[in-house]
Amino acid sequence: DGYAQPSYLAGQERIIAVLFADLRTFTGIAEQKLPYDLVFLLNSYFEAVGESITQAGGTVDKFIGDGVMALFGIENGPEEGSRQALAAAKAMVERVERLSASLSDELAQPLKIGIGIHCGPAVVGLMGYGATVHITAIGDTVNVASRLQDATKEFSCQLVISEEVARQAGLNATSLPRHVLNDRNRRGA
Repeated sequence: DGYAQPSYLAGQERIIAVLFADLRTFTGIAEQKLPYDLVFLLNSYFEAVGESITQAGGTVDKFIGDGVMALFGIENGPEEGSRQALAAAKAMVERVERLSASLSDELAQPLKIGIGIHCGPAVVGLMGYGATVHITAIGDTVNVASRLQDATKEFSCQLVISEEVARQAGLNATSLPRHVLNDRNRRGA
């Protein structure tokens, strides 16, 4: 069985793009909704972002509360993975906006999403226990992507990417705002 699977499933370092996204207005919404309505809203949101990720060529790693982690470029490299992650981010924003518009009568405020994307080395493989074993990634690249998603709050925007994502994707980012982020949990930062 091991021969029929890609070798990275056993654990391998790969250069990949990692995307984190979080629903910004969820806490306020959750306080005002009945459990059934909340589950419906979350599942609608997960469908919108999940389809955006898979249609762009990525892998949904996990849903965490109202957040999502996705991996790109595991099999096709960091350049394509970075382009796919950017395409997924664009589609996610558009689909969340459509979802928000369709539920506008039910929502006190529009749904907003924050997305962070970073590209770099990560350990990729099948991890977990029992029925929860799935492909995931661990390492500094994952932590940086999560921090970039957090930075969308600081900068009041929907997307923050690293310079490495822009470089790998061939994106000319010279006209975009640039910020230096100091991550207190990283060595040397």
